[in-house]
Amino acid sequence: ISNELILGALIVVFALLVMMLILVNNTLRRIAEANGVVLEKAKAEKRMPIWKAFAKNQFLVLVSSIFLLLAAAYFAYGWFMQVGLDQGYAPIQPIHYSHKIHAGDNKIECKYCHSSARVSKHSAIPSLNVCMNCHKSIYEYQGNPEGPSAEDLAKGYTNEFYTAEIKKLYKAVGWDEENQSYTGESQPVEWVRIHNLPDLAYFNHAQHVTVGGIECQTCHGPVEEMEIMYQYSPLTMGWCINCHRETNVKVEDNGYYDKIHEALTKKYGVEKLTAAQMGGLECGKCHY
Repeated sequence: ISNELILGALIVVFALLVMMLILVNNTLRRIAEANGVVLEKAKAEKRMPIWKAFAKNQFLVLVSSIFLLLAAAYFAYGWFMQVGLDQGYAPIQPIHYSHKIHAGDNKIECKYCHSSARVSKHSAIPSLNVCMNCHKSIYEYQGNPEGPSAEDLAKGYTNEFYTAEIKKLYKAVGWDEENQSYTGESQPVEWVRIHNLPDLAYFNHAQHVTVGGIECQTCHGPVEEMEIMYQYSPLTMGWCINCHRETNVKVEDNGYYDKIHEALTKKYGVEKLTAAQMGGLECGKCHY
């Protein structure tokens, strides 16, 4: 059940209580008048201010207090749950790099640049010599033959813009474009990290990418559509646990899993096993 649904239900309950109080009040007045009871009402006197009338109605005060406390607790909980959550974080990098152009338009495999994701805990930022494998020859951006779209023009993503970013790369690696050689005068590029798990959580890219066969987009979203890279997933503990509960372990053609797959399929009475059924929810898997 989502928090929005709970809050909506509380608002509906509060509104119903107010309506009930009004109906009960009107009904009691009609019964009193039918029985000849004269309701004290000093016409000459001013009406009692609504806040005083509210303060005298203990039931209404109690209901309102409970509602306000629950609403405050809901918003406080929502605020505290956002602490340390960087979903949607999209910092400006010192050299603009379009995943949309590289991974989308040019179909460059993610692990060509992030090669350490296959064999290492970290995906890592590729060194600039990987960029130069292509950009020794690609020194300007020509883009779509029909020219940039109206949306790209509005954002300043012109051919000249991308070409200027390639020149920044040349300056960083010390590449003399005219003589097609390195000058030896390089400069560090201070990339801004986007995805960052806390030190108390262990995550291994190789386990997921190579062993698990998980696609990069499962965690990082539609990278091939991102002009500016951003954090797609919340990367929270609950998000990881849900993935382990829903993701089937790929045991086909993998002798390592033969024995344990046979034992656990009999235990759980299923043909396919999730990461959770294979022990993927044990605390020590990620925290040790």
